[in-house]
Amino acid sequence: MPKNANVFLRYGPYESCWTVDYRINRLKGLIQMLTKNGHKVELHQLPYMNVVELWVKGERVFTCKITDLNFGGDGELDELCHEAVEKVQNAF
Repeated sequence: MPKNANVFLRYGPYESCWTVDYRINRLKGLIQMLTKNGHKVELHQLPYMNVVELWVKGERVFTCKITDLNFGGDGELDELCHEAVEKVQNAF
């Protein structure tokens, strides 16, 4: 996949501090890694609990639990962020 791909990052709510809500704190590293690699990221909320999906050209290329992503940070130390970026780079 060439750089400058449109990546749809779809995410659901998750529980934190005894409340369930849509939060992007765990997505910041992933977003930063994708944009650093030249991709445009669009966020879309899903009704499904605790899920993250990356879509490129109508194909889901990566999925994981949102709580498995590191909280905050730049994503450099998060193995899931590296895996997600690789999946986007290899999408066709």
